[in-house]
Amino acid sequence: MSPKHTTLRRALRRTTLVTTLAAAGLLTAAGSAFAHVTVHPDSYPKGATDGTLTFRVPNEEDNADTTQVQVLLPTDHPIPSVLVAPEPGWTAQVKTTALKNPIKTDDGAINEAVSEITWTKGSIEPGQYQDFSVAFGQLPDDADQLAFKALQTYSDGKVVRWIEVPKSGQAEPENPAPVLKLTKAADEAASSASAAPKASSAAASDSTTRNLGIAGLIAGVLGIGTAAVALYRSRLARLQRP
Repeated sequence: MSPKHTTLRRALRRTTLVTTLAAAGLLTAAGSAFAHVTVHPDSYPKGATDGTLTFRVPNEEDNADTTQVQVLLPTDHPIPSVLVAPEPGWTAQVKTTALKNPIKTDDGAINEAVSEITWTKGSIEPGQYQDFSVAFGQLPDDADQLAFKALQTYSDGKVVRWIEVPKSGQAEPENPAPVLKLTKAADEAASSASAAPKASSAAASDSTTRNLGIAGLIAGVLGIGTAAVALYRSRLARLQRP
């Protein structure tokens, strides 16, 4: 076999190996993320009203069922009111707590908020997951994210604590808490969006002007070239006359 063919085969093997390792890494990352308790959607605008949060709880054990799910709502940036969607086979218990700093609303001050929701008497078998949905009245507008710490209890007594809050710039913790990102409020986003088209229009106008100038320059050069060729041919014809 020629050296050229040998080099080519080695390159192909290296490419195949790198592709295989990359695919394996992606699958591992996906499997790891799927094993976590997560919240969906993963973001809402600050101060959003009348929305729904769904907590997805997968069973990552091989020989035990999930029999209890407990979600702790943040009290430093509280959600004033929630309604729990019924889940067949499960019973939900809602716990409230007094707020150190009451929330002022148009209808008066709110002195307590939901701090804990516990689902029991149901079962999530190995290889399955369960969604638990909660409707909220209004999200806080003074935070960038909300962490919902969760406790997952199995039929063998094991309790997995999804309570570690991921920090920016650091590796994901082993047992991350579900985190809801709070983005710019709708009016702020609309204001930013309305400013963007103006800048785009100005850029497009400048680009159009430049393109027209270039086109005009090219046309001028071609015109000069055409005139030069015509003049040359005219002079050549006169010289060739007897």
